[in-house]
Amino acid sequence: MYCSKCGSTLADGSTFCSQCSQSTSLSPVAAGGAAPIMASTPASVFVAGGMPRRVATVAYAGFWLRVLAYFIDAIILGVFAVPILIGVAMAMGIGGILAGIPRGGNPFAEGMPPMFLLFIWFCALLAIGGTWLYHALLESSEWEGTAGKKALGLIVTDMTGQRVSFARASGRHFGKIVTSFIPLGIGYAMAGFTEKRQALHDMLASCLVLRKG
Repeated sequence: MYCSKCGSTLADGSTFCSQCSQSTSLSPVAAGGAAPIMASTPASVFVAGGMPRRVATVAYAGFWLRVLAYFIDAIILGVFAVPILIGVAMAMGIGGILAGIPRGGNPFAEGMPPMFLLFIWFCALLAIGGTWLYHALLESSEWEGTAGKKALGLIVTDMTGQRVSFARASGRHFGKIVTSFIPLGIGYAMAGFTEKRQALHDMLASCLVLRKG
C-alpha cells in the first residue's frame, strides 16, 4: 500500500503517511479480509500511489448456467423424493385403495377416501418443505449453493460477496413465488439481462449468484 501524495510505502492498517502526514482513505480489502464487489466488470481495481492493482474477480452467473443447475437439483430432489413417496404410499395402503376402484369407475364418486387425501397432503408438504430446506440449508452452508450450483461452480452470496444466512436464503427461496407470478417467465429471465444477472427473487433478497473464479 502506497501514499497517494508522496508514494512512500505504508504499513498495513495505516491511516496517515509517516513521511508527509497525508491521510489515506483507500483500503486494499474490505473488513474481514474479503475483497468488495464494486461493479459488474470482470474485476474491481483500487488505485494506490497512481498504480492500479487488481484485487478481486467478479463473474456473475448467467441465465442458462442457472437453468442447468436447476435441472440438476430437480433430478437430485426426485431421486430422494420418489422412494419416500413410494414407501409412504405402501405404508398407507394407497395401492389397495386404487386397486379396489372398479375399472372405468369414478374413484371419487362417493368422495375422496380420507387416506388418499392424507397422502396428497403429505406430497404437498414434502414438496414445499423439502425444496425449501434443500435450498436454504445448502445455500447458507459452506457450500454456498445447492448441489446443482456446486457442480457448475456457482455460489449464492449477499451484495458484498459474503455467505448468506439461513433467513436470507429462505427469503430468496420463497421470493421465487413472486418471481413465478410474472408472466412469460420474465422474473426468471431477468437473470439474463440485468446488470448483475439477478432474477427478481435475487433482487428481493439482495443476493447475487456468482461464478467461482
